[in-house]
Amino acid sequence: MLQVNNIRENKDAYVKALSKRGVDANTILEEVLQVDETRRNTQAQLDEVLSQSNTLSKEIGMLFQKGEAQKANELKEQTTQLKEQSKTLQDQLNEASEKLQQLLFTIPNIPNELVPAGQDENDNEEVFKEGDIPTLDSEALPHWELAKKYDLIDFELGVKITGAGFPVYKGKGARLQRALITYFLDKNTAAGYTEYQVPHLVNEASGFGTGQLPDKEGQMYHVGIDDLYLIPTAEVPVTNLFRDELLAHNQLPITCTGYTPCFRREAGSYGAHVRGLNRLHQFDKVEIVRIEHPDNSYAALDGMVEHVKDILRDLKLPYRILRLCGGDLGFTSALTYDFEVFSTAQDRWLEISSVSNFETFQANRLKLRFKDVDGKNKLAHTLNGSALALPRVLAGILENYQTPNGIKIPEVLIPYCGFDMID
Repeated sequence: MLQVNNIRENKDAYVKALSKRGVDANTILEEVLQVDETRRNTQAQLDEVLSQSNTLSKEIGMLFQKGEAQKANELKEQTTQLKEQSKTLQDQLNEASEKLQQLLFTIPNIPNELVPAGQDENDNEEVFKEGDIPTLDSEALPHWELAKKYDLIDFELGVKITGAGFPVYKGKGARLQRALITYFLDKNTAAGYTEYQVPHLVNEASGFGTGQLPDKEGQMYHVGIDDLYLIPTAEVPVTNLFRDELLAHNQLPITCTGYTPCFRREAGSYGAHVRGLNRLHQFDKVEIVRIEHPDNSYAALDGMVEHVKDILRDLKLPYRILRLCGGDLGFTSALTYDFEVFSTAQDRWLEISSVSNFETFQANRLKLRFKDVDGKNKLAHTLNGSALALPRVLAGILENYQTPNGIKIPEVLIPYCGFDMID
């Protein structure tokens, strides 16, 4: 969530920056400033009324002590009027504050200057590419057919027990899935990230804290009777560990990793591009989260990019990195790099990770602050990245490592799997 003071000081610059997202923000930012002006004026009036009431109360007490009851009772009539005024002003203040917050919830984060203008994924910038795309046998299959051929994943069973988008992993498919999770966690902890196991359900405050709520796109599963939400990513519970915290500057950076299943309704998803593991309602992901000093957050973002690169090099999968344009940038992000692995059998790129810097956008919602060396309280910067999302990594391995005799296991995963071939 944007800070009103920053909007006031940088309104024209924010309007220009938000135009990269295809958003004409002039009207909404002007409304924010007007509502905030109303809020501040109302607060000033309320403070004045409360001050007058407090002064009169003291005076009334002194008059009673002196035995001047008549004068005291006359003043009590004034305090009654002031109490009515204060109640009216408090209601007006609450209304203005609520309206201001609701307006701020509708405004996305300000894109970093590196973010290119653009409307959608077609306008993203490729900034890096690495790895050789293998030449497959003419009989090569897409992963959903490989999964059926080798009895690795049963999509129909998932439909039977839950519905479409909830696959059942079996045998070596389940073991490979588990191996990937363990390998990712080991890589992350070796890089200094502290592992957490977190709840898979979060409350409303947590959803608001990281920006998933209000849920404009209807992507969150809501458990209505308990007013809880199934998590769309481990980012939500992990980042919320630090909600309402005031940290010391020497506690930064804080680095976390965690594995969770993730749940997304993916409303409106259909067509060939969502077949198999391409898009699911439940999937596994290993996440990394950082709480950083604002001066260090972009260096940290670069480090996260290098970390994910290292994982993909270990897996020997061909990949590329995209810098997302304004129109494809997530609501809460200031700068995002997407990693895509090449699916040889599908002949297309599949997103497997997003690494993002949210600057103070989440921290302002979370009230996540730190005390700087100068003793001032400042908002921290939050970052997160997928290291990695498993379904499409698994799809990439199955497709890129297939041979006429079976599917090879990437060398780095063999100790985790306990086998080197699926046949």
